[in-house]
Amino acid sequence: MKILLVKLSAIGDVVQSLPVLAALRTRYPEAYISWIVGEAAFPLLMEHPLLDEIILFPRQRLGKLASGPRSWPRLAFEAGCFMKRLRSKRYDVVIDLQGLLKSGILTWFSRAGRKIGFAGTREGSAVFLTERLPAYDPDEHAVLRYLRLAAYLGAETPRPLFPLGLDSRDRTRARNMLKDLSVDLGRFLIMIPGTAWPTKRWTASGFAQVADLAWQRWGIRSVIVGSSSDSRLARAILKKAGSTPVDLTGKTDLKTLAALYGFASVVVTTDTGPMHLAAATGAPVVALFGPTAPWRTGPYCTRKRVIRKELSCSPCFRRSCDKRDCMINIDAHEVLEAVEDIRRGPSP
Repeated sequence: MKILLVKLSAIGDVVQSLPVLAALRTRYPEAYISWIVGEAAFPLLMEHPLLDEIILFPRQRLGKLASGPRSWPRLAFEAGCFMKRLRSKRYDVVIDLQGLLKSGILTWFSRAGRKIGFAGTREGSAVFLTERLPAYDPDEHAVLRYLRLAAYLGAETPRPLFPLGLDSRDRTRARNMLKDLSVDLGRFLIMIPGTAWPTKRWTASGFAQVADLAWQRWGIRSVIVGSSSDSRLARAILKKAGSTPVDLTGKTDLKTLAALYGFASVVVTTDTGPMHLAAATGAPVVALFGPTAPWRTGPYCTRKRVIRKELSCSPCFRRSCDKRDCMINIDAHEVLEAVEDIRRGPSP
């Protein structure tokens, strides 16, 4: 059987879909399993031991070609080549984990006999399906929602597994990076300040206080991680911190970052894709939530603490806000208390 998973989007969404891959591979060990993914999360799936094929959906390239009429002929040619390649695979089953118009179109173009997803999805994507599960409860955690699609194909699992496909090379790179920075394995705190939504961000002074307090109380250093676009946030934290956090923003690929999480004593993070990656490694996670709902997209792991202010306006799911009280009102001392609590032992 040839199975295609369609999950194109951000890092966190792809990480939360990994239990579907694990469940399908367990149930159908001889199946040929492919995954269509966008540029951001493509490096995470490269050389994945449970996948037979990774198909890169060139969204950025196609978007650039769509920006002006002069490049439209090239757009039509390249999009046509991509769709022709997709059809040539002759998949038996396609699972649309995305539930958007773009994923629905790709699902339809695959010409698979069975096209599976949820009814009631956004942008009318369900019209491209041949088999529709009942519309999901939006308050159901995304990991459990995705697994219902796997269970529909008989791939039930007693608990979600997050196969990241890390190998010794990834761990060696992370270990050497920490050694070069004189950071002790298992005795450092990782901070993830960056987010796609400005409303999800905590304050630079808050992260700086956590770094200082962790150093004063336990003698452990803080390591700031993220993409190169988060370097400005890292500099703001470094400017306010009295201790000496390490700035690794823009200096790790996704797999090295995942390996770093495995060596950390705890991860303090906003609601962002790298948060889900940290949770998937089993690292202890202290997650700061404001405009979004942790019961929907919180860290799916055992060792976690979620800090959230019970405000009447939260969660609002808004990308912009003049006040941001839900995040600004989080105090560094309560974050440190959560860090101390999670370092003492597993969640009850």
